[in-house]
Amino acid sequence: MLWIKNNFKYLIVIILLGATVLVWYAVFAESRSGLTVAFLDVGQGDAIFIQAENGNQILLDGGPNKATLNQLSKVMPFYDRSIDMVIASHPDSDHISGLIEVLKRYKVYSAMEPGTKSDNVVYQEFENLVKEKNIQDIFAGRDMRVNLDNGLYLDILLPVVDPENLDPHAGMLVIRLVYGKNSFLLTGDMEKSLEGYLVFLEGHNLKTDVLKVGHHGSRTSTSEVLLGFSAPEYAVISVGKDNQYGHPHKETLDILNKFQIPILRTDESGMIKIKSDGEQIFIY
Repeated sequence: MLWIKNNFKYLIVIILLGATVLVWYAVFAESRSGLTVAFLDVGQGDAIFIQAENGNQILLDGGPNKATLNQLSKVMPFYDRSIDMVIASHPDSDHISGLIEVLKRYKVYSAMEPGTKSDNVVYQEFENLVKEKNIQDIFAGRDMRVNLDNGLYLDILLPVVDPENLDPHAGMLVIRLVYGKNSFLLTGDMEKSLEGYLVFLEGHNLKTDVLKVGHHGSRTSTSEVLLGFSAPEYAVISVGKDNQYGHPHKETLDILNKFQIPILRTDESGMIKIKSDGEQIFIY
């Protein structure tokens, strides 16, 4: 107590400095401009964090485990404990396992899914948590648009029909994220047959700046037809280092190189953060 009394003025200075640091941290952390799309480094799985200039936040898929929590801490301020929407592209565990911990630890206001069903325990837990926490559950389909900010929206391209009885890879959500003149084509685990159907539906409307390569770069995805119509400036592959599947497959890398599309990989670069001002995109 005597030490505190003798050094009281120094303690006050330290406290004030600490408060100042926290205030400026908050200011910088909350300083947003344009759109941020971060392809999180979650290993062998998908997780994409989207933040609008107005602060709206979406997490599309959650990877295979709790690694998503650590990755979110790198793109969200420590005091931000809410996410506006989580989206499950389909119920495979490498896309939704990490969403379980997100639902438990963050205040989530809405959850979007395509309606494909699965009997795996992870999907059942996801569904139960959405109900228990009274999270708005949205079943999305083609022609649905989610407005996030001025000039920023998500267009749902697939599924077209009620996918309840479809295989998860046939009934998954495929999303186009649009901000001004820039766009991102987010494909989940879309495979070549579904790519062909999407091209039939959308044609040259698929032109995009960034293509999230389907199914972690598997040879079953990323057809010449899709690349020809989408003509991306960049291709992002979300994949685990030295994974047991050999993703990304050589065939996929070869076709991307044939089209001279720069490839960004989470197993090589870690988190891939892309910013857009509505006119140009910037890779961080």
